[in-house]
Amino acid sequence: MPAEHVVVVVVFDGMKLLDVAGPAEVFAEANRFGASYRLVMASVDGSDVRTSIGARFAVTTRIDDVEFADTTMVSGGDELVGRPIDPDLVDAVQRLRQRSRRMASICTGSFVLARAGLLSGRRATTHWRHTRLLARAYPDVTVEPDAIFVRDGDVYTSAGVSAGIDLALALVEDDHGADLVREVARSLVVFLKRSGGQSQFSAAVEANPPTRSVLRVVTDAIAADPAANHNVKMLAAQASLSTRQLTRLFQAELGTTPARYVEAIRVDAARAALDAGSSVADAARTAGFGSAETLRRVFIGELGISPKAYRDRFRSTARG
Repeated sequence: MPAEHVVVVVVFDGMKLLDVAGPAEVFAEANRFGASYRLVMASVDGSDVRTSIGARFAVTTRIDDVEFADTTMVSGGDELVGRPIDPDLVDAVQRLRQRSRRMASICTGSFVLARAGLLSGRRATTHWRHTRLLARAYPDVTVEPDAIFVRDGDVYTSAGVSAGIDLALALVEDDHGADLVREVARSLVVFLKRSGGQSQFSAAVEANPPTRSVLRVVTDAIAADPAANHNVKMLAAQASLSTRQLTRLFQAELGTTPARYVEAIRVDAARAALDAGSSVADAARTAGFGSAETLRRVFIGELGISPKAYRDRFRSTARG
């Protein structure tokens, strides 16, 4: 039998239940195939916590009472974003780092690691909705917005919610090799490695200019008809600006170029068409890509998967 591997999962009020349940099932399933993981649920004061769905979650011990962890995983939760993080939680995780062989976070748990200084100078990721916030709040962290999970030395971070399962599979593979983790993935009926990054789940355009911005007339025109000719000269004329002024405004207010913004709008339009059941060729025409081949190249470049694969993955679950 292999030596026992202690996995400490840090939980708190408001934590996402799937952040914990998904990875925990991976480790538990691995035990069926010869691994020896012991799961320990730890909170700041050792008390049970309230989950995101309102249910109570049983806790094993206080974080400070953990003597040693082969792996420490910090769960995520909505309350970690856009508001101060409980300093007692941050301090406890920071102390636990000294007693952990490797550290990991699931979803927005990365904000706890970052606040504790454990991501400083490292690459990391988080839920796609919050990658920009993580990068702004912690400029010493190199945020990889499209990654499902990131390993930087002995620190791991994962994308949103179900990506914790991907991360747990990677940790099991590190510990026990490809053959065992393949059996775990098959047993749980999940992909051992999913194609594409988390951008396939996100909206390509996440921000619009302020209502009073001169760019509003331009962005509204692009959104109203993505397939129209939106070259820089035409867009500049609509805003009564020079092309140089327009480009500077796009960079200042949206952090991108006019051409990249138009392409992002078209990607979203193509995805909406595919979600609605359009063929790849029809989606390409609707969104202004001209041909299915152009759309395929852009999708693979931006999302990491083909339009057909995207349509098959995200189409309705209803059976026709």
